Amino acid sequence: MTWRRELQQTIQYRNAYFLAFSATAGYVCFGWDIGLIGGVLSLPSFQDYFGLDKESASARASLSGNIVSVLQAGGFVGAIAASWLASRYGRKPSLLASAVIFLIGSAIQSIVGLGSTPSTGLKLLYFSRFLGGVGVGLMSALVPTYVSECAPRVIRGRCTGSIEVAVGLGNMLSFWVNYGVALHIPPGQMQWRTPIIVQMLPGITFFVFMLFQPESPRWLIERGRYTDAANALGYIVRKDPQDDAVQLTLSEIREEFVGKRKLPIATQFKKMGESRIIALRCLIPSIATFFQQWTGTNAVNYYTPIIFANLGISSTDASLFATGIYGVVKFVVTCLVLAFVIESWGRKRTLIYGGIAQAITMIWIGGYSAVHPQSTVVPTTYVSIVAVYLYGVAFGIGWGFTPLVLGSEVAPGHLRSAVMSIAVGVTWLFTYVIAQITPIMLAHITYGTYLVFGVASVVMAIWVYVCVPETTGYPLEDVRYLFEKDIIVRSLLDAPGGRLFLGKRRAISVEELKRDATDVGVEPAPSDLSDELAKEVVPRGPQIVDDALVI
Repeated sequence: MTWRRELQQTIQYRNAYFLAFSATAGYVCFGWDIGLIGGVLSLPSFQDYFGLDKESASARASLSGNIVSVLQAGGFVGAIAASWLASRYGRKPSLLASAVIFLIGSAIQSIVGLGSTPSTGLKLLYFSRFLGGVGVGLMSALVPTYVSECAPRVIRGRCTGSIEVAVGLGNMLSFWVNYGVALHIPPGQMQWRTPIIVQMLPGITFFVFMLFQPESPRWLIERGRYTDAANALGYIVRKDPQDDAVQLTLSEIREEFVGKRKLPIATQFKKMGESRIIALRCLIPSIATFFQQWTGTNAVNYYTPIIFANLGISSTDASLFATGIYGVVKFVVTCLVLAFVIESWGRKRTLIYGGIAQAITMIWIGGYSAVHPQSTVVPTTYVSIVAVYLYGVAFGIGWGFTPLVLGSEVAPGHLRSAVMSIAVGVTWLFTYVIAQITPIMLAHITYGTYLVFGVASVVMAIWVYVCVPETTGYPLEDVRYLFEKDIIVRSLLDAPGGRLFLGKRRAISVEELKRDATDVGVEPAPSDLSDELAKEVVPRGPQIVDDALVI
């Protein structure tokens, strides 16, 4: 695509880009929160206030793990609750509620211990981090669904992928705020309270920006509010609601929801197993987010200062500075991948290449730590520090944001909110697990920690290579055809070098499957509809439109 065409597209879809920017501001809160606590825990003023410096190494590791992981416990609750809230009240009101919960949790965190003993303050810190986690968990489950349901197909990967840019931005800013307070604020309560207070700024920004965004057109159609849906679609693509492209998209979305409006949440979960194909499409997002946690990314996010200290950067200021550089590397790489790679490479290649590169860097760090367990600096120490940064590059290429993009595209439309809630719930569950076990692993199996994440990265790359078809370029309503027949064959065809394993075998094209499914101009969505729902016929809009506008 030429720069002129890219500029025209950006201008054409500026409302969609602003919508994605507004929604993903919620993920800045998420990234800020997970990047904040590792630096705060490393501050001597925080350790002194809560008495962590007086504990044994094992007790300190356990307390640190508890402080970090209680946020994930709240995030898991919020992610699971998101499906019910989003289905009942809509995506936008639920997102606004998540911002309010996050801000209340952050406000309480900033005042823990005031007027009470540090031990009471520690208990309040646990509660407020749990409450803030509920808000962040709601955001993390709702934003991918909301953005994928609103973004035009041609920029959907970029819009949904901007989630990880937001996470990277939050990480980076929190790292540098931590470094700034360590450098410029004298040791005392304000040194560790300031980063917690500052994290409220992205929450306020998220709330204000979301006030001006429309509700998800797909949720409106599910509720039978077709006029509102047309207005929302028209706003997103900057077209009149009666434009042919808008009306065609409305018709296609209505087909997907034939007979499925206002499905109770329990029914949504039940329908995840109504066929093998539906079950597979509902399972892939959770598998992807499960693997994402075993890349070791959150272990690095939370405990980067400890990791750099183990590699020989011993002072608090120096380790926080190195952590800040890591945040910048991740953020810049994510921006570049989002701008130039995600739509050209596709979902599959980014996950494969990113997974392999992650494995190489983690195995190198593990090998270095095995042969050089001392904290002294030798020439290969610098290579290992660079390997940490290269790991950030590799994660930004693939497993940083692509799992959410892939999951939101693969999930069946009528079950998407429930499927993505489970997937994000898996994220939070295993983020909790990783946060709990990482300090213990670093203390007991040391270099084995990195080897575990390296081997896991190899496994996830193989899974994507063999089992996941490419979804780039397909409208959400057509993704179902990728799973109709020959899934493994199609996945290998889409993989780099995969044709070598197939010989002359080929999968049936999506166009052929669509033609076979067409009956008197109506596509009954064979994998998304149960038999009794095919009776309702939805009129199709005009067929000759600018395909780039289809959502």
